[in-house]
Amino acid sequence: MRILMIEDDAALARSIAALLRAGGHAIDHVVTGEDALAIVGSEPYALVILDVGLPDIDGFTVLAELRRRGEKVPVLMLTARDALDDRVRGLDLGADDYLRKPFEPEELEARVRALGRRRGGDPTPEIIVGTLTVNRSTGTADVAGRSLDLRRRELAVLEALATRAGQVVPRELLIGEVFGFDEPVGGNAIEVHVTRLRGKLAPDGPGIRTVRGVGYMLDAK
Repeated sequence: MRILMIEDDAALARSIAALLRAGGHAIDHVVTGEDALAIVGSEPYALVILDVGLPDIDGFTVLAELRRRGEKVPVLMLTARDALDDRVRGLDLGADDYLRKPFEPEELEARVRALGRRRGGDPTPEIIVGTLTVNRSTGTADVAGRSLDLRRRELAVLEALATRAGQVVPRELLIGEVFGFDEPVGGNAIEVHVTRLRGKLAPDGPGIRTVRGVGYMLDAK
């Protein structure tokens, strides 16, 4: 998933980013609420991780403005506050989940996965396309029981295609979901990942078709 994190604690932000990138996600990080409001809507984020205590406007204000604009992206709020009223306020403003600091990495990962599945309209951890199974909980994939050895971005591309099996996925959308805005993207980066995936899916997995000038499609059969 492409995730936006709004967190002003530099050490915590680095650890969260490293954790989620290791799980195959693309992470963009900003420090202030104003920066977050400027960027949400311009990028295809699957999830926003929002700290309540920010150096300019607080997370509640950011959340309220996002929902006022009609932004439906799931929001996971982080807070060091333990007051019930704060948690209720965040949920009433439109937060999808709430996590109190300090938290265990495994819990953050599980909540991120759950919110990602909810956004896709499918709460189950597995995506099944013919003989292909992508497990979003474990970050693994197999074809007809054969485990696929996938790099982080290969898995991200495969998941993006599998969730839209039978549909043409524009190249620009794949780039937006797989790479963060501070990550260099070569001119043929997506093509390289798709080529590798084709080799790993063959001979018993679904094919990936190229739709020239548009993008790619994973065969639904």
